[in-house]
Amino acid sequence: MRKLTSIIIAAVAFAGISTSAFAQAAPEANNLDQLLELVKQGAYQESQENKRREREFVQQKSKQQSLLANARNTQKKEERRSDRLEAEFKANDGKIAKLEEELSHELGALKELFGVLQQVSGDTKAVFHDSIISAQFPGREVYLDELIAKASSSELPTIDEIAQLWYEVQREMTESGKVVKFDVDVQYPNGEITTREVVRVGTFNLISDGKYLEWRTKYQNISELPRQPKPRFLDTAGSLQTVSAGYTAFALDISRGAILGLLIQDPSIIERIDQGGPIGYIIIYGLGPLSLLLIIISGLTLVMKRGKVKAQIRSDVVSEDNPLGRVLSVYEDNKSVDVETLELKLDEAILKETPALERFLTLIKVIAAIAPLMGLLGTVTGMINTFQSMTLFGTGDPKLMAGGISQALVTTVLGIVVALPTLFLHSIVAGWSKGIIHTLEEQSAGIIAVHAEQGQKGA
Repeated sequence: MRKLTSIIIAAVAFAGISTSAFAQAAPEANNLDQLLELVKQGAYQESQENKRREREFVQQKSKQQSLLANARNTQKKEERRSDRLEAEFKANDGKIAKLEEELSHELGALKELFGVLQQVSGDTKAVFHDSIISAQFPGREVYLDELIAKASSSELPTIDEIAQLWYEVQREMTESGKVVKFDVDVQYPNGEITTREVVRVGTFNLISDGKYLEWRTKYQNISELPRQPKPRFLDTAGSLQTVSAGYTAFALDISRGAILGLLIQDPSIIERIDQGGPIGYIIIYGLGPLSLLLIIISGLTLVMKRGKVKAQIRSDVVSEDNPLGRVLSVYEDNKSVDVETLELKLDEAILKETPALERFLTLIKVIAAIAPLMGLLGTVTGMINTFQSMTLFGTGDPKLMAGGISQALVTTVLGIVVALPTLFLHSIVAGWSKGIIHTLEEQSAGIIAVHAEQGQKGA
């Protein structure tokens, strides 16, 4: 029943019948007959309301002529007022033009002065906005804004205001030749702001706590550079801040931050290695330490053996803790054999000692040859990636191509860096090894000669 009631109410509303009275009586309907009666009552009330509105419209119809007449009178009155105001506007416009002409004639040279003041004030404002001297003397631009506004409106500036402009320009020139210290708020890279002692070097650089700062013109504040230049530049900044008189060396950026910005973009050694990618890591962290370790082991072993061989040469007692001693022990055990047999025995002993003396030398040489080849592989791979990027994004940006080629060449540099010292140290260690082997061969030849001589004497 309630659902049916809602449907009928919606239908009545759609038909244009007011539902206010019907909605009030709807809760009293308990069956369809009562509901139908309520609908009839609602339709009757709507009919009465419409009749009432029609009567009101007919009653006011007689007044429409008088309302229209009043509206037309008002329109004519406003039109006359508009004509009068337009005439007054034209008259006043002529008076203003005449007065402006008289003012321009009276100003004479002062009009040119206004133009000069406006131009100089604008140029000075731009200089102050970018100058690091504004960090020490903030708020100078406010006065210039007021002076520019006066000059634009042809308002006569006072002598004091003109003198103030000259004073500010002169102060800018004077301060540009000074190295001064002052306290000011400095913003750290993490956003923290603290008051610190800052050293200003003319209009070129700001330093504090041995670090370079930058003047951010957009925000008119000082911030610490998120990345500092190399230590040799920071050392000069620290010495400048500690000195109180005399002279000291300082890395001055005459470009007012441009060169410094390029210096801090120069990647460090670690960042260069990172640019090499996986192949660069293998070369510098794999092949490099491995070759160094093998060279150290081989070098220490050969140095110890060479010392023992020299000691054996000076000693008359044969000791088997060194290569020469073991070769001599072979002779001691085979004194009675003929010369040919002894020579073969000694050659065999030397051949046994050679692998230990040449241990790791071949592997070190292989590393010296592989390192630049792996670097070349990394370069070729990087160049392929660079050309793929050029294919995707085009060649409109030279920095993209130059940066990709630079990163690709890093692996070649790393390979050469590992190969050069490895090859050099390998030649040194190989020389030590050949020196010991030469000593063994020399001593062996001497033993054979002595043995042959003794054999001839015995015969």
